[in-house]
Amino acid sequence: MRLQFILGEIGSGLRRNMSMVVSVILVTFVSLTFVGAAGMLQLQINQMKGYWYDKVQVAIFLCGEGSTAPGCASGSATPEQQDNLRTLLESPAVSQYINDFQFESKEDAYKHFKEQFSNSPIVDSVTPDQLPASFRINMKDPEKYRIISETFSSQPGVETVIDQRQVLERLFSVMNAASLVAVIIAGVMTVCAILLIATTIRLSAFSRRRETGIMRLVGASKTVIQLPFILEGVIAAVIGAALASVTLWAVAHFFLGEYMSKQYPDTAFISPAQTLLLAPVLIGLGVVLAGTSSLLTLRRYLRV
Repeated sequence: MRLQFILGEIGSGLRRNMSMVVSVILVTFVSLTFVGAAGMLQLQINQMKGYWYDKVQVAIFLCGEGSTAPGCASGSATPEQQDNLRTLLESPAVSQYINDFQFESKEDAYKHFKEQFSNSPIVDSVTPDQLPASFRINMKDPEKYRIISETFSSQPGVETVIDQRQVLERLFSVMNAASLVAVIIAGVMTVCAILLIATTIRLSAFSRRRETGIMRLVGASKTVIQLPFILEGVIAAVIGAALASVTLWAVAHFFLGEYMSKQYPDTAFISPAQTLLLAPVLIGLGVVLAGTSSLLTLRRYLRV
């Protein structure tokens, strides 16, 4: 009987305050979507790190025409200098840090450049002679980059040594900044959700003050009186969290899986299944958010 009464009160409250309940659902949906988006960005960052760090290379660029580096005083790298660099790469002192290496000629560099910038007009203004030849090194441990840099930077014929991981770190920094912005927006929206839930519960309690007064007179416990109000907010928040979870799954499935993965086939995107890991977190956050704000509101506006 008590459970039936509580369920009846919940249904009555939801019907009376339908517009406010819809508002709670929407604001919870928006705020938790931003929270989930921040989580998705972190999952994507971790996914890309695991994928690209296995492919990251150290590039030793050789001197070309017009190079001003100290090792390029004699002009473009000669075949003899290239052979000396290859011998050094194959030496035991260096080979212990690398898996393998490849030589990329100016013609190869130009071919890769045209593939990378095929849709850009810059392709027509670049010639093979403008691109430097290089040795591309796959490291056993990318953290050992400094050893390669110190070994080859001062070698004749070497213009510069670049760790491609540094480029990736800048990309990940931008993505982390975007994640932080999403968290800040989510925080603002969460505050709005708390205030709206509190307002909804307060209005609901005020509209049913007569019923709660009668319940006090007949000896109803504090829990029985407050529980319907709390559950109203929790139900609305759970619906909003569920909608946010579905939205994140749809973004991962249709945008990342169907569109972005085809546009960038060499990039590892997160799967829709990975976004489902965020669903329990979002639903739990919605329950805590709604339950806490409802309880604090009832303690102030519904004295029992």
